[in-house]
Amino acid sequence: MLYAVKMDVNLPVGMNPEEKSDALAREKAYSQEVQRGGEWVRIWRCAGQYSNLSIFDVSGHDRLHEILWNLPLFPYMDIEITPLTTHPSDIALES
Repeated sequence: MLYAVKMDVNLPVGMNPEEKSDALAREKAYSQEVQRGGEWVRIWRCAGQYSNLSIFDVSGHDRLHEILWNLPLFPYMDIEITPLTTHPSDIALES
């Protein structure tokens, strides 16, 4: 199943710099691991925001929840999930 996921990150203003650095490093490593595994298909930064828009291709809602729940920055995120399906006007379907 395909999902578009927008993640807005809201780190606390007074967050300990060492904790922040550690969380960011773990976040990058984990997200790249999921990307290499093929379930996190694409990730884009939202210009001017501490946000990203990502595409996931996973087996279902439970797997997406598991991936997101395990993000080190999950406690600091507001997440919007949109399930996706094909559009009849998509020219890729002509092939």
